[in-house]
Amino acid sequence: MSPVESDEEDLTRKQRREQARTERKALEESAAASAARKKRLAQLGSVAAVVIVAVVVLVVAIGSHKSTPPKVGSSAANAEAQAVSTLLNGIPQNGNVLGSPTAPVTMQYFGDLECPICKEFTLHALPSVIQKWVRAGKLRIEYRSLETATREPETFKLQQVAAYAAGKQNKAWNFIETFYHEQGEEDSGYVTEKYIQGIASQVPGLDLAQWSSDRSDPALANEVATDAQLANNEGFTGTPSFLIGKTGGTLSKLEYTNPEEPGFVNEAVEKLLS
Repeated sequence: MSPVESDEEDLTRKQRREQARTERKALEESAAASAARKKRLAQLGSVAAVVIVAVVVLVVAIGSHKSTPPKVGSSAANAEAQAVSTLLNGIPQNGNVLGSPTAPVTMQYFGDLECPICKEFTLHALPSVIQKWVRAGKLRIEYRSLETATREPETFKLQQVAAYAAGKQNKAWNFIETFYHEQGEEDSGYVTEKYIQGIASQVPGLDLAQWSSDRSDPALANEVATDAQLANNEGFTGTPSFLIGKTGGTLSKLEYTNPEEPGFVNEAVEKLLS
């Protein structure tokens, strides 16, 4: 082998070693990068898991809070009872009717005590309607029962009859308003005998012994059934639903787009009084 051929062979071996070294280094760097990515993904996965757990705990906590009405005698329950009393004191009641019997306009309010939309109407729109029209003797409101949100028919009858039983002492609207103020989360099963007793105990002046006895009056259950038939005749499928008209005359459907705004009731009453 000539010196030239030997030099070329040495160069070729050197080049192959360099190439192999370069390829090995590239593979090592690729493997290191892959390992780093896996580590980062694992870390991110751990963080995500922690976040998910935190969110679940928060949702459960919020849900538990929503489904638990304030305890009887608590500051929150006492404040709500006081708000109801302030709203209704001095306004005549007769059974399920709030307002003067000689009021020129009558509105029938079909509701389910567990209906969250009824709660929005009762807490946000109704107070100004009561102050503006009912307290002034211009409007009387009849509360009617229509099962929409309550899942169990027996529970629905239990709670609605309890309200009508309070009406035998002219306290139905105190019971209704207090129930809506302390309404729990829909479908959470919060309406129990203890809950209903708690609502009744917050109605000022309600004779609880008489109320308990009146709840077994079959006429009240029949009244709930009659309400349902009336709602069916009108084609009502949701709550709250309304009929309005001149007292003693034909009542017509009252439509609305936002149950939290009293404008739709105000406009109807103004039109009937003009």
